[in-house]
Amino acid sequence: MLVILIDDQALPPATVCQCCPMASQNGLPRWQQGTLRCGHPVRSAASTRPTQYECTMGFRVAELLD
Repeated sequence: MLVILIDDQALPPATVCQCCPMASQNGLPRWQQGTLRCGHPVRSAASTRPTQYECTMGFRVAELLD
């Protein structure tokens, strides 16, 4: 599951990405085979943190594993 991280909040991507020109036709991040296509990976200081990306619009996107 992907979430958008803003300050101390985790938001569903649909609330942020629906206005983004890089989003899919459904207004979601372009997530394909475990990689964010509309952003790049961000190195995390702690390996216990979820995988994070920075989208083209500058938001942090995290992959939360079930």
